[in-house]
Formats: sequence, C-alpha cells, structure tokens
Amino acid sequence: MLLPGVGSAARSSRNFWAVGPSFARVSDRLRVCTKALGGRGTAVPARPLVHRNQRGRAMNSVVILRLSAIGDVTHVVPVVLSLQRQRPDVRITWIIGRLEAKLVGDLPGVEFLVFDKKAGLAGYRELRRQLRGRRFDALLHMQVALRANLAAALVPASVRVGYDRARSKDLHGLVVNRRIRAVPAQHVRDCLASFLEPLGLEAAEPRWEIPLGDGDRAFADSHLEPGRFNIVLSPYASHPLRNWLPERYAALADHAITAHGARVILVGSPSGLEKAFAAEIESQMRQRAVNLVGQDTLKQLAALLAGADLLVAPDTGPAHIANAMGTDVLGLYAASNPDRSGPYGSRQWCVNRYPEALAKFAGRSVAEARWGAKAEFPGAMALISVQDATTMLDRWVAAQSSIGSTSPQDPAPEPRV
Repeated sequence: MLLPGVGSAARSSRNFWAVGPSFARVSDRLRVCTKALGGRGTAVPARPLVHRNQRGRAMNSVVILRLSAIGDVTHVVPVVLSLQRQRPDVRITWIIGRLEAKLVGDLPGVEFLVFDKKAGLAGYRELRRQLRGRRFDALLHMQVALRANLAAALVPASVRVGYDRARSKDLHGLVVNRRIRAVPAQHVRDCLASFLEPLGLEAAEPRWEIPLGDGDRAFADSHLEPGRFNIVLSPYASHPLRNWLPERYAALADHAITAHGARVILVGSPSGLEKAFAAEIESQMRQRAVNLVGQDTLKQLAALLAGADLLVAPDTGPAHIANAMGTDVLGLYAASNPDRSGPYGSRQWCVNRYPEALAKFAGRSVAEARWGAKAEFPGAMALISVQDATTMLDRWVAAQSSIGSTSPQDPAPEPRV
C-alpha cells in the first residue's frame, strides 16, 4: 500500500520488498521517503472515522499490529474487547509475535497472523504473502520499534492510526496517516486504549479476558494450596538492570512464610539465567519455596496467577498477566516508572524508588525527565530495601484481612534443615 502524499520516492519502492534487501537498505529507503516528505510523516489530525473510512466505504475490517512484548500485548486485549463491544460487525485481525500468540492467540472472534521476529527478512516475506490480495479499512499500528514499522509498511489499509509525534520514533510517522492524542504522563494501557478514538469510538475500558483451558486450570490447582496465601515470585526481568537482588528476594520470601504462613511459588522461563537466578534465591532462603521455573506454559502461568493471591515481580511481563487475571501485584520499581508501566490495577502496591534512582543516576527529577525515561543503571534496583518490600507486603496482607479475604490458617512451616 502507498501512503497518500508519499510521492515518487515511495512509488519507486513498489517492488522493493521483492528484491530481498538487508535491514540497512530497508531503513535507507524509508529515510529517502521521509526526506521526500520534508522529514515528516504523512499523518493528519485525528478525525473521527465513525462507521466509514476516508473513501466513504463502511468500516468492515480493522487490523491491529502489536508484536510484543508480553506486558504490552496484555494491554491490547481491552482494545480488542472494546472494539468487539462497540462494533460487533467489524472483522478483527491481529498481527502478533510468535511467543505472544501463545498467551492470547485464541481470543474469540479474532484472526491472528503470527509474525516470527527471529526469522529476519523471511518473516517479512511470509507476512507479505499472508496479506497478499487483502485490504483493511483501518490499521491500529500500536508499536513504534523499527521492526514493527517495517511490518506496518506491508499492511494495506486506508486509515492508519499511530502514535502522537512525541512518542513516535524509528520512522513511525512514515507508515501512519492519523495519530492518537498527545496526553502527558499517561500509563501505557491508557495510551493503547486511546487508539480507538481516531476511529470515532470510545477509548477501551480496562477489562481483560484471556481464555484458559481445563488443563491450564488443573496445572494451577495442583500447585496452589487453599487456606493460606499463595504468593508467586516472578523475580527475573528480560532487562537484567530491572532485577532485584536474589538475597533480598530470599528475605522477602522468608518473611512471607514466617509472618503470614504463605506458600511461596517461584516461576520463570526455561532459560539458564532464570533457573540460576531462582536457584540462588532458594539457596539463600531459610524456608522452603516451590520452584516451578521452566515448568509452565504461558497459559499455565496465567492460570496460576489467576488462582494466586499475590504476585511479586519487577517491571516484567508476568506483572501485567497477573493484572489481566485480576490478581494483585507487589511491584518492585526503581529502573522504570510504575505510574507509566506498573501493573495497572496494583500501582498502590508498588514499591517505588524510581524518583530516587533517577535523581541519583541521571541527576533529574521525574518532572524534569522525559516521560518514560528509564533509570536502568547498575545499583538502581538496590535502592529498594528488604524493609521496603516487607512493609508493603504487610500492608497488603492487612488490606486483605480488612476486606475479608482468605487468611492463612496453617502455622508457619518449620525452617529447612
């Protein structure tokens, strides 16, 4: 699809993808198109699409492009549900990453086109093949990374909704022609929810539904223990500088068991790094935890989190899965801002040392820094003390007692020998 107004620079690239260029050549060609536009994208002010596209035809199909990551993908689920509620007649297609499809790829009423991010140019050719002969009335391009922008260039759609200029990067403006409103200090979920507004629809409400199978629930039930707090620890983030210290996780887990009679369950991916991290936590604990690291699927993890009472995690995907399943999250935040990327319904339970980390390592206050700026520096997460975490856990337990939630009935287990 050629964007309106791109001109000869874009027309000359019609057969570009058939040649099989390198990523560098792809980037260079897109920059040529950008230069032809005076260094700007073709975006126009967001005007309501309502029930018709810009050519006057009824809006019958919408394609969503959000490949990753797990947490952001969970935030797209409310957009799908809201679109289905507001426009039940519209066909929805979602271009999604392979791993992420394992979590949400069975949402009812949605066609999924799986994009293999690791396949390089072969992945783009396969996406182009899947889209051949198709055209959509609207594209919701919900990712600004160059990889996603290159994929968006292959999607034939009349209306192409993207991010506002402040949040655009990597030539995002070249592949959209409408933009969401610029809203300062906005949570990622609320930002993604607003992608429906340029279509003349209401922003998506914070409502989640992730399908689970009987086998997923059976897995969760086999590891949860009724009558006591089931607290899941997902301690490892894909960005190592977001990770708390293993010995501090161990101290928090011991406190959960001895002070509150909790059952503590460790979860994580099968990677060697995550297994080693969990083993280090276990080795420093005085009490016993259940170690399920590398033993569950994403669906089984979602079921486990749905049945658990609390998840403890840094800024990582499982925090948002737990939020989607309606489970509280004790978030550990110093490297990133929980007001922007924290578990949406549990920000009151986040330990927040982001302001201190930003001041210490970047010399800026939250107000001075760019919204979304990270404080991913060595030592940032060490600003969160064990007492910070145990105090927040105690507050959470007290809140459960005040609303009549299940409290532990069994005495604290004996220490390990």
